[in-house]
Amino acid sequence: MKTRVLADAIVRHAKSMYDRGLTHGSTGNISVRLDDGWLMTPTGASFGNLDPARLARLGSKGELLSGDAPTKEALLHRAMYDVRPGSGAVVHLHATHSVAVSVLEEVDPADVLPPLTAYYVMRIGRLPLVPYFAPGDAQLAEAVRGYAGRHHAVLLANHGPVVAGSTLETAVDAIEELEATARLYLLLRHERCRALTPEQIADIGARFPQP
Repeated sequence: MKTRVLADAIVRHAKSMYDRGLTHGSTGNISVRLDDGWLMTPTGASFGNLDPARLARLGSKGELLSGDAPTKEALLHRAMYDVRPGSGAVVHLHATHSVAVSVLEEVDPADVLPPLTAYYVMRIGRLPLVPYFAPGDAQLAEAVRGYAGRHHAVLLANHGPVVAGSTLETAVDAIEELEATARLYLLLRHERCRALTPEQIADIGARFPQP
């Protein structure tokens, strides 16, 4: 029963993000942690018309137990889970504004977006830029593994964001906040901006611990 509930939740959130233009075509992937493995969106599938019965059910060693073949980024998802035992879900999008930021030369690879809003600090915090590797490449998964112990959200260069959360809802909320902040950054990048101060960021961290 729990697996079916989670499958329905994946389909519901995926359709919502697709309908609002946060992903397109067959881009993006979602996974949730099960007691004995993972549930993932299939490779080549559109968020707009997922079938809960065809989601990939993977065992504890990553073997396919049922459903369609998993996303080509399955190794990336598993890398996040390996170093984040408290994470229950991972969401990866090719959201337009986040991808646009990921190709800019002037961003700080240690922390790509400025702390423009309290909710960005609460839900994302610092956002490192992971160097480019081809989608699905094992080197990409290993690169993400190197960041994931310290960051629950990363931005893949020339690719898009990856966010882990304690629950699927937490991960979705966070990646949507990331995309909204990327859009704000692009709207404001040629304007003089007043970002949150280190003291304000520390206060937010004390009030609202990272998920």
